[in-house]
Amino acid sequence: MRRTILFELNGRPIRLDADDGRSLLWVLRTDFALTGTKYGCGEGFCGACTVIVAGRTVRACQTALKAVEHKQVVTIEGLARDGVLHPLQQAFIDHGGFQCGYCTAGMLLTAAVLLKEAPKPSRDTIVARMENNLCRCGAHTRIIAAIESVADESKAPA
Repeated sequence: MRRTILFELNGRPIRLDADDGRSLLWVLRTDFALTGTKYGCGEGFCGACTVIVAGRTVRACQTALKAVEHKQVVTIEGLARDGVLHPLQQAFIDHGGFQCGYCTAGMLLTAAVLLKEAPKPSRDTIVARMENNLCRCGAHTRIIAAIESVADESKAPA
């Protein structure tokens, strides 16, 4: 049903007249030109479309626009603040935690929520939490190292 949806996107209030059943993924990519959130499998399995809604990770390809009404949505474009990379973004660079970059946004947002919930997770916790975000390039060990480095340096977001 077409109606006005209010939500916050990367810290900005949004008022959007749209079909409330549209996929959040396509709203982000087409209505807001936020192309960091990727279309991967389209079924919610790969994690390339992961965003944060109300502090939790969701698969944007499987999330209807109406599900974000009156909530905060954070995409990869909203992770850095005031031109300064988030510590996880810097760690991914430092550790080579990406190759093609297709999975990177979903990986970073999943890791950001993990570190917010558990600032000092064990390696097993990191591996378990990240296992549902797929990387076809095989950068998982570097991704885990990047996340561990942020947790070890107590740079996790407050």
